[in-house]
Amino acid sequence: MRTLSDSTRAVLQTLAMIAAVALAGCATVPPGGPDATPAPSAPPLPRNAEPPPPTVNLSGFPLPYRQGYADGCASATGAERKDSTRFTADGNYRTGWQDGLALCRRK
Repeated sequence: MRTLSDSTRAVLQTLAMIAAVALAGCATVPPGGPDATPAPSAPPLPRNAEPPPPTVNLSGFPLPYRQGYADGCASATGAERKDSTRFTADGNYRTGWQDGLALCRRK
């Protein structure tokens, strides 16, 4: 059986510590601290409502996608706004919501 030298073991321990610190930096705490109660979710857009114009060009996308995008983007900056029934059943709404959340979180 082959054993690691002291210098190899030290390098591996250092790399493990760096990885642990990097992963710990990814943890998030909700606004107001870990014991804060989550804000109530805002109502999603009605099925026939045109969402407000986004900062990206969504012309050519179907209405459910644009509505999902608007709800997802609003969720990135405040309380979650999602129509759970549509999110489960409508792929356009779900994809728009996920895209809106991801893109608006980057800003």
